[in-house]
Amino acid sequence: MGPKAESIEEYFSWFPIEKQEKLQQIRQTLKKVLPEAKEVISYHMPAFKTSEVLVYYAAMKNHLGFYPTASGVKAFAAELKDYPTSKGVVQLPYEGDLPLELIQKIALFRKEEALQKVAEKAKSTKTL
Repeated sequence: MGPKAESIEEYFSWFPIEKQEKLQQIRQTLKKVLPEAKEVISYHMPAFKTSEVLVYYAAMKNHLGFYPTASGVKAFAAELKDYPTSKGVVQLPYEGDLPLELIQKIALFRKEEALQKVAEKAKSTKTL
């Protein structure tokens, strides 16, 4: 799996400037809609975390990987039809514009999903 970056900046530095620019676009987009989330390196990728990791993203050889978990991909399947997807990943091409509004919507969905899990857990703990 290769070395693990100690920071987001170190991770970005491993890639050519063109890929760094795309990574930075995703990072800034996510920072805007997830200001309370902490940026972490998880599974060797940059990620945004609150009570759980909401989304990951990574530079791959031929595309950017955006990992909003299986629920994020499933919930936005219709809007993601133009991109290769699998259970928990969306492949975004380096060429052209990134679907930043869609990335924001998916990130906000994952944020709400995590908040619901926390609320459900608190509710179930209260009833014990």
